[in-house]
Amino acid sequence: MASNNNQLNIPEAREAMDRFKMECASEVGVNLKQGYNGDLTSRQAGSVGGQMVKKMIESYEQSMK
Repeated sequence: MASNNNQLNIPEAREAMDRFKMECASEVGVNLKQGYNGDLTSRQAGSVGGQMVKKMIESYEQSMK
């Protein structure tokens, strides 16, 4: 059975994370819309998630300088 693991540790960050997701999707050429995006392929969804992780790692590395 699948579980929903989309909960944030800080619920107030939801809006910022949604903006971040839209920005990353735009960078990889995936057209996201507000709300449900079940029409995306696994490849498209994965590229958005991968771009988000890449940017988070880059941000962390910059903060370590």
